[in-house]
Order: sequence, then structure tokens, then C-alpha cells
Amino acid sequence: MAKHGKKFEEASAKVDRVQRLAFEQGLEVALGASFAKFDETVDVAIRLGVDPRHADQMVRGTVVLPHGTGKPVTVAVFAKGEKEKEALDAGADFVGSDELVEKIQGGWTDFDRAVATPDMMGTVGKLGRILGPRGLMPNTKSGTVTFDLAKAIKEIKAGKIEFRVDKGGVVHAPIGKVSFGVPKLKENLDSLMETLLRLKPATAKGTYIKGAVVSTTMGPGVKLDTAEIKAVKA
Repeated sequence: MAKHGKKFEEASAKVDRVQRLAFEQGLEVALGASFAKFDETVDVAIRLGVDPRHADQMVRGTVVLPHGTGKPVTVAVFAKGEKEKEALDAGADFVGSDELVEKIQGGWTDFDRAVATPDMMGTVGKLGRILGPRGLMPNTKSGTVTFDLAKAIKEIKAGKIEFRVDKGGVVHAPIGKVSFGVPKLKENLDSLMETLLRLKPATAKGTYIKGAVVSTTMGPGVKLDTAEIKAVKA
């Protein structure tokens, strides 16, 4: 069994590991248990009543968090011609076509998100083995393969996140920083929950959202009362 440090043990003592708390209260407890000297990220893990082995129950999507994630996002764009200028004007950090592909093939992946115009995907496809495992491959479903580069880049910079259910049926996502405070974090969490509810597969039976846990980077997890999902939906 893994051993935790003294500070983690002290933080864990502040958390009831069984009780499920309302979103606002749960966030307050999670923030109160944070102890790192840096501005920790606040993450949420949501267990869904789906079977990811079936394609029609694979839940994935994007959401623009009202208050962003609190983390600067570096965006690389695959485009050519006039679209390169559009990308730069919209705030892209790196823009290019064949030369950018070659740079990545050489081992460079110093960016957080990638966007590409549809006409570039034939070339970008060569990077599948590099970008795929890192979750950086542009794709239509997440809105990162588009000719509307300005919109895509601005949404990413504003706090658009991607999420995808894992093999265990859990969605992991960041919802901000400790410094945001409870009100902003709750608005971000509500937005994520609303999006997950809209994406509920028609073939999913029984309880859809089975559980949720919120935690800071270094802190213990706090269970949330999923009954509050009904209020979010309303």
C-alpha cells in the first residue's frame, strides 16, 4: 500500500471519505484541504454508467469552461497560405505546414493543443503515432479540424477542454485552479456536467452519472453528491 506524506495525511483528516457533498460544499472542502505552495489545479473524475467497449457508448466531447482552466495553452496550427496569417492573428503560438510536420517528426512536441485545416490532414496524418498517444491529434469531433481557425483558437485560449471516457467508464477533467475560489469553480463544474448530460448515449441504461470526485493536484479526493445533477439539468 502506498504511503503518503505527513501533509497529505493531515489534509485527508479534514475530509470525510464516505459522505457525498453538494457541489459547492465539496469544492469548499477540497480547497480547504489543499496544502501545496503552488496554485494547484482542481480536477474532477466522473464515473459514468456506460460501457466504453461499445462504440455507441463512447462519450467524448468538448466544453468551453466559463472561467477557463487557469493554465496558459500553447496552440500549434497546421495551415498554409492565407490561413497561416489568420491563425497568427487569432493568437496561435506556432503555425506552419510541411515544415511544422517535419519539426514534429524530429521529436518536437512543445505545445498543448493542435488545430489543422481540413486540406492539411493528409499531411498531418503522418503524425498519428506521435500526436495520437499524447492526445494532440486534431480531429473533427473536437472542432480542431476546421477552416474557421480564428474561432477554434480563441475557444481553446478561452478555456475549451476536451474530455473522453476511459476504459473504466471515467471522465477526468480540470475545472480550474485553487485561486479561482468556489463560485468560479462551481460554474465550470456545472458547465462540464451540463455537457456530459447532453452527450448521454441513447443506449446507456440505468444511472448515467454514478459518482464524482473532486480534488486538487496534491490533495485528497472529495466525493460529490450526484443527486445535484438534477438541479444542474434543470
